Amino acid sequence: MTNQQPVNIVMVEDDEGHARLIEKNIRRAGISNHIHHFLDGNTALQFLYDDPKGPAKNGPALILLDLNLPDMSGTDILAKIKAEGSPLKRAPVVVLTTTDDKLEIQRCYDLGCNVYITKPVNYESFADAIRQLGLFLSVIQVPDVED
Repeated sequence: MTNQQPVNIVMVEDDEGHARLIEKNIRRAGISNHIHHFLDGNTALQFLYDDPKGPAKNGPALILLDLNLPDMSGTDILAKIKAEGSPLKRAPVVVLTTTDDKLEIQRCYDLGCNVYITKPVNYESFADAIRQLGLFLSVIQVPDVED
């Protein structure tokens, strides 16, 4: 059974400048899906799992996740999303972070992230990377939430 609900884009990013840049370049790539933006992990998790409009209760989601958040590690959020039995286990997670540590990258893939993007320090490179992410988002298929 195909559920034609639009995909919720959930962005967990505490840097307002990065968040605006990400949204602007996703829009520039022609993506018009609603973007739910959260500045910290706890608020994001509450939306993801408990909110009636959130993905666990209201289907499919794509999660853009920063690892460096004020209240918890993005890897903790990733582990919870991808845990066995999580209704969001199949939701694609794109990690967008300034950390380019090889062990951190491996850890995120081991936990189940789908794409790991290091935020370039240079504004133009970052804008370009996000534009490419927007093009990627326009063509990927997102699975429904598990029942």
